Amino acid sequence: MDEALLRSLTPSVLTVLVRRGASFAAAEDAVQEALVEAVRVWPADLPRDPKGWLVTVAWRKFLDATRADAARRRREDRVDEEPAPGPAPAVDDTLQLYFLCAHPSLTPSSAVALTLRAVGGLTTRQIARAYLVPEATMAQRISRAKRTVSGDGVSPARAKPRARGRFDQPGDVATVLRVLYLVFNEGYSGDVDLAAEAIRLTRQLAARVDHPEVAGLLALMLLHHARRATRTAPDGSLVPLAEQDRGRWDTRSIAEGVEILQTALARDRLGEFQAQAAIAALHADAPTAGETDWVQIVEWYDELVRLTDSPVVRLNRAVAVGEADGPRAGLAALAALDDDSLPRRAAVAAYLHERDGDLATAARLYAEAAHAAPNLAEREHLTRQAARLNSR
Repeated sequence: MDEALLRSLTPSVLTVLVRRGASFAAAEDAVQEALVEAVRVWPADLPRDPKGWLVTVAWRKFLDATRADAARRRREDRVDEEPAPGPAPAVDDTLQLYFLCAHPSLTPSSAVALTLRAVGGLTTRQIARAYLVPEATMAQRISRAKRTVSGDGVSPARAKPRARGRFDQPGDVATVLRVLYLVFNEGYSGDVDLAAEAIRLTRQLAARVDHPEVAGLLALMLLHHARRATRTAPDGSLVPLAEQDRGRWDTRSIAEGVEILQTALARDRLGEFQAQAAIAALHADAPTAGETDWVQIVEWYDELVRLTDSPVVRLNRAVAVGEADGPRAGLAALAALDDDSLPRRAAVAAYLHERDGDLATAARLYAEAAHAAPNLAEREHLTRQAARLNSR
């Protein structure tokens, strides 16, 4: 059974049903039933037109569900409108799903889950395993998201006008990119590699949307993903960027990311993801950590601050300033950030104080940062840094 074929066809089949008037939730359920039928039938008899076959079966499943509900009996005349089996139109509506899944009424976590299910073709169980939550919890999250984009849970018999109303409020390109970036940052766990899945989805989007920020996000993902094999030691502990084995970085992904980035930057429509990708490219270009062009990295962080005014960006900029102009300059830049609750602020302060020779303060801050670390691997890394300095 060709799972890749089924996954690639799922978004376009789903959007065909939505265009015909099915609500998003009802269409998604019908497509899932059609996929189950395909798994059963196709190994023995693969149809000439797989997409047309899936559209026909999914539409019949939708109509069957509509007839089965007494509240929807008045819509049974749709049976007479059932299109005859035949080749499906060669229209790819995957892009519409991206924007629907980034609906402004959805929370980021729900938008990510819905994107993975509807566009990525992952099962609820796979998504739940990737997020380390019970399958029932993830099923509820996806169901709520589908009801939101379908019209707040109205029945499929009445969903046609409401569903189309929802399509008038899709997320914009920036929202879609933010969702994909969130997927990428989840990394990988269980049997689903979310980082690789995010790259796959972003490639699809880049093939359909001619926008420099889409290209910038794809370049950023490729450049970060190129270092994946060196980010952790065999025992699972974190390896800082400066200590990673650069000979094991994926040079093919780096070359592709740089080429995509250069093409995007040449269009002179700078955006946040292009600037982040430029910083990642400068790290990838340095043969050793000591040869990193920190002065140029600070300049790119200045652009990012101008574009986003994000406290997290300013925090990262303080690290770059500390490398380019010395730790005291970095601490001065850090002092301008008066938000002590900023994630990883204590870890950055610890690093800069250590470089400035204040080991006692650095050890205390490493321990403080370890206490607030968002995950076990980071907590253990920071605890080891504190222990290392205290042992001196």
